[in-house]
Amino acid sequence: MALDGLISFDQHLLMMLNGSDSMFWDHFMLIFTNGLTWIPLLFTLFLLVMKNNETMVQIGLVVGCVLLGVFFSGGLNDIVIKPLVARPRPCDDPLMKYSVDVVNNYRASGFSFFSSHAANTMAIAVFMMWLVRSRLLSLTLFSWSVLNGWSRVYLAQHYPSDVLVGWLWGAMMGSLAYYVFYRLYNKVSPPVNYISSQYTTTGYSNVDIHNVMLVLMLTLCVAVICALFTMTGSY
Repeated sequence: MALDGLISFDQHLLMMLNGSDSMFWDHFMLIFTNGLTWIPLLFTLFLLVMKNNETMVQIGLVVGCVLLGVFFSGGLNDIVIKPLVARPRPCDDPLMKYSVDVVNNYRASGFSFFSSHAANTMAIAVFMMWLVRSRLLSLTLFSWSVLNGWSRVYLAQHYPSDVLVGWLWGAMMGSLAYYVFYRLYNKVSPPVNYISSQYTTTGYSNVDIHNVMLVLMLTLCVAVICALFTMTGSY
């Protein structure tokens, strides 16, 4: 009975968060949830790592551990957990597919539990939080992950519980990846604490962090403009 209550609550919450009467938000969410939209952000994060590490070994270690975190957060989920649980997406679930709003007939492949979008973005956010130690960057990347998760519910691709579990799993995998990085990094580089208003305590330039913020804001602006143009063309 308790499980039935949780499933019922999950479905009720989905209906509250799924879709809207706004064509703008429909188009914006389709753009926001697309992984290609965030290539500039990910590339700028890579440049942040490149500019603030001295050797290719250090850079390769950061990149390798990020990829490790993403593999164990989303890759392992897609290969093992989703097929094992085999929960239908809301847009395909016989009990829900006639009740939810499906934007432009967008239906992702595969199963619903749990959300790889939520897991991957949270793994990256948590890893970068530990790595860079910037409150501004951490808050921004957490917000980015939260909005990515919301977009999946809005578009009826996941139940809220899928997204919540994805965030929790991603946070654990991001922390685990950083632990691996930390243990290995101390073997190839001496630990250094930076005391400067221009750098974080781990040696990352505030100017470079602000450049990441700028790229993210520009990406959001472009997404808004594209959504407006698409909405206009839909009338």
